Amino acid sequence: MLRPWRANDSEPFAAMNADPKVMEFFPQLFTPAQSMAAFQRIKQTIELRGWGLWVVEIKGEFAGFSGLAEPTFEAPFMPCVEIGWRFHTRFWGQGYALEAARLALRFGFENLRLQEIVSFTARINKRSERLMQRLGMTASPKDDFEHPKIPPGHPVRDHVFYRIWNSPEVLKKLQQELGD
Repeated sequence: MLRPWRANDSEPFAAMNADPKVMEFFPQLFTPAQSMAAFQRIKQTIELRGWGLWVVEIKGEFAGFSGLAEPTFEAPFMPCVEIGWRFHTRFWGQGYALEAARLALRFGFENLRLQEIVSFTARINKRSERLMQRLGMTASPKDDFEHPKIPPGHPVRDHVFYRIWNSPEVLKKLQQELGD
């Protein structure tokens, strides 16, 4: 289930952001203060505009998040809407990220009427790249980039870029995959 954030989500969110395995492809683990700031920002974004990075709840438990965001750095492909996800490790490999991302894509195309949704990750993050491919996203090597918020020389600075366009075929496939 994708849902808005609640106050009691801050603790499992912070634990996830402090897990070295979860944060392997980020420049650093989040401190408790960084997690709280991100929690507030993500929560307020949904409250203000009705969409964003939603909590993924599985059997009443905070599993992680997935949804849509507008990146805040300078790049040739900006402005854009990005799909993203992050999950506690105990929820990896069970299809939850794929299902949640499909729900987010469908929302972006049907409700927001976006023409395109993008995603990007560190080049060495093959799990996320495979998820992008399973979502039907297409690699766009001309848009691969060095992430400007990550220090030069850092192993996760080099990013791959993927995109998917809104079309009747894509929507039909998402409906089929989601069992509609």
